[in-house]
Amino acid sequence: MQPDTAHGHTTHDAEADARNEHILIYVDGALVPRDRAVVSVYDSGFMLGDGMWEGMRLYDGEWAFFDEHMDRLFNSLRAVSIDIGMGPAEIRGNLDRTAQANGMTGDAHCRLMITRGRKAKPFQHPALSRFGPTIVAIVEHSIPAQSLAQKGVRLATVPQVRGLPTSQDPKFNSHSKLNCVIACLQAEQAGADEALMLDPHGFVNTTNACNFFIVRRGQVWTSTGDHCMNGITRQKVIELCRADGIPVFEKNYSLYEAYGADEAFLTGTFGAQTPVAAIDGKPIGGDGGAGPVTRRIRQLYADLVAANVAEQKARRS
Repeated sequence: MQPDTAHGHTTHDAEADARNEHILIYVDGALVPRDRAVVSVYDSGFMLGDGMWEGMRLYDGEWAFFDEHMDRLFNSLRAVSIDIGMGPAEIRGNLDRTAQANGMTGDAHCRLMITRGRKAKPFQHPALSRFGPTIVAIVEHSIPAQSLAQKGVRLATVPQVRGLPTSQDPKFNSHSKLNCVIACLQAEQAGADEALMLDPHGFVNTTNACNFFIVRRGQVWTSTGDHCMNGITRQKVIELCRADGIPVFEKNYSLYEAYGADEAFLTGTFGAQTPVAAIDGKPIGGDGGAGPVTRRIRQLYADLVAANVAEQKARRS
């Protein structure tokens, strides 16, 4: 029996934009046409997934929550001993230059990728990466597809889990995404759009691409955070709920509570808050999962982004 993927979509679906076929991409200091933007086959990111990345959105000429993204990036780089020889200000300048070269001031998404760099030989040891880090920034014209907000995504619980920090800490936004790719494949093969992943103890954790929240009787629940990406949008949602008087809990909970949720949504830089329409074939609430609490959080988050953009503009003026 073939899975039902006729109306499938992912949390990163964007509206089609032909301009992206001709963008310039930042590669190690140069702005290169998309069809010529390449790295070496000896690059440690290509060979081993040895690198870190960040996703950011551009609003009115500002990268939302840029400081928080840089804190996470540089903490990860330090943890794996990658020294890129530049700080957040230099990165900001390179991202701005890339966006400006592509005529972008908003409705754009950046994937900033940093690896340990080109290797002298095709083997694992980090000491073989002797030529300095590789730094790439892809900035695309990008508006989340309307279907994400209208229909929500369908999740399937999968056997692949997010592991313990002693295997590969899920807080690393690393190039090594095979764990999540396997989970996504398992979900697609079950007829869903994306995967709902449990933690090593069987509690609801995260999806293969985003952080996961449910709403029960007006309360917002998410995982403890011990086994998931330390999402910036996730943290902003938690803080917004606290400030607005919405009860929010970081806690262990099972699929039993998730199946009975009134609402559910995902958080991530690209889609902000994406409603969940179903989990394992069980509908969540009504209106594609986007109930009144989700809609309230969406508005609070949009206001927070606007305030952060205004603050950055004032700081740089």
